[in-house]
Amino acid sequence: MGRGKLRIYLGAAPGVGKTYAMLSEAHRRTERGTDCVVGFVEHHHRPRTEVMLHGLELVPRREIAYRGSTFTEMDVDAILARRPAVALVDELAHTNVPGSRNAKRWQDVEELLQAGIDVVSTVNIQHLESLGDVVETITGVRQRETVPDEVARRADQIELVDMSPQALRRRMAHGNVYKPDKVDAALSNYFRPGNLTALRELALLWVADRVDEYLQEYRGEHNIRSTWQARERIVVGLTGGPEGRTLIRRAARLAEKGSGGEVLAVYIAASDGLTSASPKELAVQRTLVEDLGGTFHHVIGDSVPDALLEFARGCNATQIVLGVSRRRSWQSVFRPGVSATVARESGPDLDVHIVTHDEAAKGRGLPVARGARLGRSRIIWGWVAGIAGPALLTVLLNQIVPDIGLANDMLLFLTFTVAAALFGGLLPALASAAFGSLLLNYYFTPPLHEFTISDPKNIVAIAIFVGVAVSVASVVDLAARRTHQAARLRAESEILSFLAGSVLRGEDSLDALLERLRETFAMQSVVLLERTSEVDPWTTAASVGTGAVSRPEDADVDLPIGDNMALALTGRVLPAEDRRVLGAFAAQAAVVLDRQRLVDQAEKSRGLAEANRIRTALLAAVSHDLRTPLAGIKASVSSLRSADVEWSEEDKAELLEGIEDGADRLAALIGNLLDMSRLNTGTVVPLIRETDLDEVVPMALGGVPEDSVLLDIPETLPMIAVDRGLLERAVANIVENAVKYSPAGQPVNVSASALASRVELRVVDRGPGVPDEAKDRIFEPFQRHGDAPRGAGVGLGLAVARGFTEAIGGTLTAEDTPGGGLTMVITLPIAGSAPPVTAELPTSAVT
Repeated sequence: MGRGKLRIYLGAAPGVGKTYAMLSEAHRRTERGTDCVVGFVEHHHRPRTEVMLHGLELVPRREIAYRGSTFTEMDVDAILARRPAVALVDELAHTNVPGSRNAKRWQDVEELLQAGIDVVSTVNIQHLESLGDVVETITGVRQRETVPDEVARRADQIELVDMSPQALRRRMAHGNVYKPDKVDAALSNYFRPGNLTALRELALLWVADRVDEYLQEYRGEHNIRSTWQARERIVVGLTGGPEGRTLIRRAARLAEKGSGGEVLAVYIAASDGLTSASPKELAVQRTLVEDLGGTFHHVIGDSVPDALLEFARGCNATQIVLGVSRRRSWQSVFRPGVSATVARESGPDLDVHIVTHDEAAKGRGLPVARGARLGRSRIIWGWVAGIAGPALLTVLLNQIVPDIGLANDMLLFLTFTVAAALFGGLLPALASAAFGSLLLNYYFTPPLHEFTISDPKNIVAIAIFVGVAVSVASVVDLAARRTHQAARLRAESEILSFLAGSVLRGEDSLDALLERLRETFAMQSVVLLERTSEVDPWTTAASVGTGAVSRPEDADVDLPIGDNMALALTGRVLPAEDRRVLGAFAAQAAVVLDRQRLVDQAEKSRGLAEANRIRTALLAAVSHDLRTPLAGIKASVSSLRSADVEWSEEDKAELLEGIEDGADRLAALIGNLLDMSRLNTGTVVPLIRETDLDEVVPMALGGVPEDSVLLDIPETLPMIAVDRGLLERAVANIVENAVKYSPAGQPVNVSASALASRVELRVVDRGPGVPDEAKDRIFEPFQRHGDAPRGAGVGLGLAVARGFTEAIGGTLTAEDTPGGGLTMVITLPIAGSAPPVTAELPTSAVT
């Protein structure tokens, strides 16, 4: 009997409907007459899922006793005895109770498949073994129940059960997934919109990869070499020349015309591992194609057209973009170019685009000089080995070991010729071959001590010696130079990779870049000079090292950057081949300088705009919110001092209470104004210490009525690293704001929980709530949402709370409360997850 087939319903998170879809499939198969049984389905008390079990045959579960309790698991033996055509097995990644037939449920499924029973199962993307670390990073929860990826990949069918994060959260809020008492905790922790979106993307990408694998397997099994245009894949053939940028941009425009287009840039290098392309230009093109959303590939092949076509067909490409040949027209007479060859051999399944560019038909020019310097000491040793070596060998053979035969003499002389090539290159080797042949003729070939040869065989032997010596010397010299060249190109590629990485990482330290340049070329100093015009003097933008110059002409090496900027180096004169890497450093230095200045200008503009906005809002607040309590205090004081009215004790007490309330409001308003001023001027310096959250939060509730807040702070929470004073002020402002907007009889719920390396404090109210587009705006200074009365404050409470929270290394965000209202979430670092910060408080900062 053959192996059964496995079908998996894959979901991004619990509650998307995997079990429901599996049961629906079972009903469809049963209606068609297929023998289906339910091996194990967990409905989790969800009414709609439970209803779907009606009409399906359920195999009784097996009861297992473990540690004084009884658990139920799938009865594999019962299913094997029943031998249905299809078995439904829910939760593929489930871990069985100890004492079960297998440790994992997927192993139970494997037994059913081996017995020829088809299985329909379910699994969530977070339970795949390879994604465990990724899911933990996203959600902060480590999945202990996992299934090997290979088990899922071997499935005959994988169907994604998809649902948007918003729809899933609505399902949960309506009680369709979890019980009502668990909904709030689930929505505020694992089922956040960001978590669900990331998990959904993981599921979609994983399924897309599996679809691509199935397509490749099918094409391989059926030996299909033609392209199936399931989606546009455009391969760009690069030569390392400047025209590559034009080709990449053209390919990106072609990809944008179709949905799901993909750009793959490929550079074909010769199989000897050496390249005539510019590493700098390739690095620029790699960055360009990655910025445009494509991928860069480096392929080695003997034939560029064959390797390019093999790559395109291997990745199921639909189009190839190539540039017009840079070779001159007369060169095509002897050998067609790569573009023409690829276009001729591509076949009907690949469209080849030949793109014109500025470098077309200009010729490739002379090859870059590859003769890397071998160094003076190596050349000297080469001449010593090539000249002195044969001379000493002649003395040795004549005086100590004569008559060992002409063939052996030639081999010994050839050894010194090879050594000369290894040390000093081709010229000492050629001189060694010539000198050695003369010594062989004079001392070892009859007649001796004459530059004549009597035996024709010896003439042939000497000629062969010279030929072999020259050939071996040429090969050895070429190999030595290519090795040196490869090492140099590798060093250049590492430097260019560093520069490209610094661009992608957004690093903006100009001094660090110039210091790296100075260390790379072992220079004494590096200075970046600039001027406003050609007639103005040079000024120093940045410099490192000692002995920096003030003019490019005074430097040992100077490199212009545009019209009014230059890079000047002192210490030694650099060879010409170093200038291309130097040019990359120079271009990056100019970019970093411009970025620094733009950032500085943006910060200044942002500060001026913020100061102007705060000044305007402060004037408005002073003109109304501060005058209102002052007017009340003034009226009460004037009434008490009036001699025309005889006030009763109750009236006096009421007037005094009004004065006290007005003073309290003034103190709160002025306190928030001062706090906002401290935040804007940067004088808030937190004093981070380890503390317990349950010691801080109760102290922050002194300004609200006792029955207006329900407090739930577990004592088992880990300690947090915060500034107690700043945290208390932030919590106080948040709670007071929540109490202000909560309806009567609806207390504010303040609770806390631990999640991964952080602790979350949640302040939940049942007020009118805040729409999504206003959730960030309520944290801005002098902002009051909705119809808040003008006398309720100047709108600084939440702004100060966020500022203090971020100052102590936490975050403050706003979320919707399920069922209506607003939830403020303060995230704080657990003590030990980050090094404690200690700082001396300035005299103007009081926490």
